[in-house]
Order: sequence, then structure tokens, then C-alpha cells
Amino acid sequence: MDDLSKLTPARAANAFAALGSEQRLAVLTVLVRAGPAGLTIGDLGARCGVQGSTLTHHLKILTAAGLIHQTKAGRSILCAAAAYDDVRELSEFLLAHCCADAAPLTDKGHDHD
Repeated sequence: MDDLSKLTPARAANAFAALGSEQRLAVLTVLVRAGPAGLTIGDLGARCGVQGSTLTHHLKILTAAGLIHQTKAGRSILCAAAAYDDVRELSEFLLAHCCADAAPLTDKGHDHD
């Protein structure tokens, strides 16, 4: 999911599927809380309680879904940050048609003749 501005139901489903793990949701939540600068992998693991190859696995899935970005800082320190615009667009996709089919509210108990 490279470009959420072209979000289709299939791409949205892929992103939501990536969040279908409590650990991945915890990882993304920690990164959202950390802000745009992100965290080093070590700090991220300490804050979310997921370490080593398990964390690497979850980061790979979240990155492939377009929900986080990873960059190298220096020689070997890998940093991760939430893809705020993409996460926001995913939320907007879900709520885009909120209440579109809901019956209009009526003012019960008041006569407007």
C-alpha cells in the first residue's frame, strides 16, 4: 500500500489486516504517541514490550501496509515512525460514509404544525 490517496477497499482491507494483531496495534500506537521523529528499534521495543525478531516481523508487516516508515540513521540504527497521513486517510476511509443510510432524527413529542 504505497499511496493511500488512491485508497481502494482492497488496500484498506490490507491495512486493517496488518492491524489485526494486538502486538502490531501496540507497536503502531507507541509510534503514534512518539510523534513524527519516531523511535529507534531499541526504544520502540522497550516501550511496546515486543523485542527481537518478533518486532522485526511486525515492523515489516506494518511497513508493507504503509502504516509506518523506516529509515536508517547513521550506520546501523533503524528508526521507525508512524505514517500519520496514511493512518489518517485510513480512518477517513472508514468514516467517509458515516450515517449516510441512517434515518433522519425526528423530534418526538413536539408538534410542529
